This record gives sequence, structure tokens and C-alpha cells, in this order.
Amino acid sequence: MDAPPAREDCRPFVHVARLLDDAGVHAPRIIAADIDRGYLLLSDLGTTTYAAALDAQSAHELYSDAIDALIRWQRATRDDALPPYDEALLARELALFPDWYVARHLGHALSDAERTSLATVFSALLANNLAQPRVFVHRDYHSRNLMVSAPNPGVLDFQDAVHGPVTYDLVSLLRDAYVEWDEDVQLDWTIRYWERARNAGLPVASDFAAFWRDFEWMGIQRQLKVLGIFARLDIRDGKPRYVADMPRVFGYVRRAAQRYREFDALSALFDRLEARSPSAIS
Repeated sequence: MDAPPAREDCRPFVHVARLLDDAGVHAPRIIAADIDRGYLLLSDLGTTTYAAALDAQSAHELYSDAIDALIRWQRATRDDALPPYDEALLARELALFPDWYVARHLGHALSDAERTSLATVFSALLANNLAQPRVFVHRDYHSRNLMVSAPNPGVLDFQDAVHGPVTYDLVSLLRDAYVEWDEDVQLDWTIRYWERARNAGLPVASDFAAFWRDFEWMGIQRQLKVLGIFARLDIRDGKPRYVADMPRVFGYVRRAAQRYREFDALSALFDRLEARSPSAIS
């Protein structure tokens, strides 16, 4: 890895790599490091991502391995090891949705009433997210950052890890911006995670319905953030390829919002946005 210090700090990567290794999760091993000059010599996890390998035949085994690795990572949680996924950070992420997706990507100027309604929705999301039990959070635990390897999976892109909500990484895995599974399949894998997590002593809700609700609400936060990030990557960073994945992400948050009355205002906003810019959304 060549990461010039003026542009990127290698220290979080090295720190989290060691936490993952200590947890028994397969991450690149730090063979040698020159932090001052931004050079790292790393072990190789191969060239096959989950995104490239996943299909109807391979999915069950690959996701089972990913769930087991996630549980090992979460079981290694220490309160003082990672920055908190606190209200300020969660709120900054949510702000990407109105600022970049709605205003810049769709060209829609929110009315005062819409901004007030959105603020109420965000407050409900944040209250739920912050009330969830806290564990180590990779923060981008999905098919492009998981490698088919031995042991499986190999885990990449973990330098932004935090201490945060227990459902976050599972949402990243099962409601992936780049690959989608039917909701009954998502539900089955969520139940499998929940059962294994309970057996491992992780602080998940004792009632699965409560855990599923937390999963969905965490998903709404993440998918709103991802829509904003993808819009920003396109408009600010000149990376339009992410626009093609927006409808999948929008579909996740659209369906989840429709299931909870607390998000009626968000669903109504989606209706107006779809009516105004159907081609930009779908």
C-alpha cells in the first residue's frame, strides 16, 4: 500500500487490521510498515470478491461465512478501541440525503414543511440507532469489500471502523448497494445471524421482531446516507458509475419506510420525488 501521509493516514488501517486479526477475522496482515512515509507491506487476500462470486449456488455458503466472521468481530468489542458512531456522525451522514441526493441529484428544493418533516424522521431514526447495543462496526461490510479466501471471507476497506449499533454491519451485508436478494432470503439470513449472535452472547434483542425492526430502521439510515454519497461521488468527484446502483438503494429504503407509520412523511416525500423525477430514481 502506498498512501502518502499528506493525503491519507495509514494509522487507522493498521490499528483496525490488528483488531480484526485479534478477533480471528481474516484481514490483510501487516508484514512491514513505514507510517511516516505511508508505505505498508500487506499479505494478499486474492482477486475474487464476493460481488464476483455470488450466485444462487454459492450465496448460502458465502453469507454463512460472512455472518460467522461478523460475529467474531463483534464479540471482540472493547469500549475504548474505536471512535464512537455517535449522534453527530450519524446526523452528518443523514444530511447527505437532502443536500446531495434531493437537492443536487434530483434538483428538488425542499419546502419548509418538507424540511420539518424530514427533521422529525431523522430524529426518530437517530433515537433508534443510538439506543441499539454497541459493538465494533466495520461500516462497509458488503460484497465488494469481502474476498473469497481461505479462511473465508477476507475483509478489506475497514479503516473507518467505529463503535456503534449492532445491526449496522448486517444491514450493509444483506441490503447491499451492489447485489440484491429477495426479502424472504434477507429475512432468513437475518434470523440465522440473530440465532448465532444470541448463542455467542452478543447483545441482540431477545425478541426477533424487535431485532428486525432495529435492522430495518438502521437500514433506512444507511440507505439514505448511501444515496447521498452516490450522488456526491457523481457530481463532485466525477464518478457516475454509482448512479446505476441508486434505484436498488432507493428500493430498499422505500419498502422499509412503507412498513412503519413513523416514516409516513418520508414515504410521502418519496412519492413526490418519484412523480417529479421518475427517470432519475428508477
